[in-house]
Amino acid sequence: MKPREEREKFERENLSPHAARAEASQGRQKPEPECPLRTCFQRDRDRIIHSKAFRRLSHKTQVFIAPEEDHYRTRLTHTLEVMQIARGTARALKLNEDLVEAIALAHDLGHTPFGHVGEWALDRAYRQSDSEAHFHHAEQSLRVVEVLENDGAGLNLSWEVRDGIRHHSKGMEDFPLSGPDRPRPSTLEGEVVMFSDRIAYVNHDVDDAIRAGVLRPEELPKTTRERLGGSLRERISTMAQDIVSASSNRPEIAMSRDILEAMDELKDFLFDKVYEPTSAGAGEKQRVEEVISGLFRHYMENPELVPRGEGLAAGTTELARAVCDHVAGMTDRYARTQFISHFVPRGWPAP
Repeated sequence: MKPREEREKFERENLSPHAARAEASQGRQKPEPECPLRTCFQRDRDRIIHSKAFRRLSHKTQVFIAPEEDHYRTRLTHTLEVMQIARGTARALKLNEDLVEAIALAHDLGHTPFGHVGEWALDRAYRQSDSEAHFHHAEQSLRVVEVLENDGAGLNLSWEVRDGIRHHSKGMEDFPLSGPDRPRPSTLEGEVVMFSDRIAYVNHDVDDAIRAGVLRPEELPKTTRERLGGSLRERISTMAQDIVSASSNRPEIAMSRDILEAMDELKDFLFDKVYEPTSAGAGEKQRVEEVISGLFRHYMENPELVPRGEGLAAGTTELARAVCDHVAGMTDRYARTQFISHFVPRGWPAP
């Protein structure tokens, strides 16, 4: 029996009846021969890790834009924390850890430079060039793996991984207390990543905000301290254990009412006290918008500078899509470098 077949046999015999199984996957966009060593989900995970978009996450903002101190989270460390929480939760629920890992590692591949401020700025710039368009990082993450990676061939991932990427983000919305009232992932593994994403960011963003002096521990909501715990470790443990207790042997992923309400209150607190003030403070939001919008306009006028823009006419909606892809893929550092290159005088003689 091949290693892949042994793993598929293990999944049949040991996973929850509600878990996704690799051998029952709905398949890839383009059929491929099976790997003798890895299941389809393990193969997807490896493709994601080796992608250029994954490597760029290490130089993309999570919350604090281009921090000088080394210990703030980046988009890559956020991704790894989501993966760790999701995989531990999936193991406790006897779900498919390989599927969870692949979804978690890919869920933010489409994020812009400069975090959610950059996402807002790119959405605005894109709409100005195409009134029918919009930008959202979850949709862009799916576009990265389906279209942009591998020189335009995409990664050809399994349907279950792509579904989890598409539906991982809920933005500022509260999770429903009982049953979905909006699109959710089609697998429990995708739902685990969706919950783990929020667990990760509400906790590590508190940690970073305290490190930055934006928050003091005693300022956290009373329900956070009483229901979730006083430290990052306690809060993550409380939330993950609650998911396992509330979801065990059930066909959906859930949390108890008290813990879910406390998590949502902490999320709202962060938007009010950290995300908005941090992004708007010291003119950072305006500066980010100037960089993103300036680059967008410049590339719309100069299609030859845009990958996949060759032969497209300046100002067209087709070019706007290619420009959006190009800017979204930039790291913070590269976006700043390109802005300086295009808009800041070089002096004389030019270097």
